[in-house]
Amino acid sequence: MEKFKQRWEISQNWQLIFPILGLLALGYTSYKIANAMASKFGVIATIILAIAICFGLLQFVLFLFKKLETKWILEAKWEMIRVFIVFAITGSSSMYVGRPIIKLLGITKENLNPAVYWFLFIIIGLVFYQILLVFFGWIFGQHKFFWEFEKKMLRRFGLSRFID
Repeated sequence: MEKFKQRWEISQNWQLIFPILGLLALGYTSYKIANAMASKFGVIATIILAIAICFGLLQFVLFLFKKLETKWILEAKWEMIRVFIVFAITGSSSMYVGRPIIKLLGITKENLNPAVYWFLFIIIGLVFYQILLVFFGWIFGQHKFFWEFEKKMLRRFGLSRFID
């Protein structure tokens, strides 16, 4: 355990919550993907596939950590897990918030061309994504990181006048 704490620069035990949450989310995601792919083959096939997917996703996430470690300026490596959790929660939440808003505006697949509907759905989801990213970043104690990330993103969209 000490080796794990040193690798992720964990100095206090409460910081272990983020690697645990990350592994649980990775396991749950792997199970959901495996269940969608192999549920008709039985429980054992689903579990075996879930383990394989979890291993593959873990390798991919660790690869991303190595690539982003020098790009993202964080105080400790364990904070990268916290940042990934915020991105995951924000992505899911923006779609859950966007769906009722798009219905409230009267935009449906039935009254619009499907391409237009999905374009508007993505735009509305993107707007809420920007707001929720800073909000969840604040909740998880990474407000400064996500506010800087948000300012950079708005500059890339050509909306720098809203932040300066």
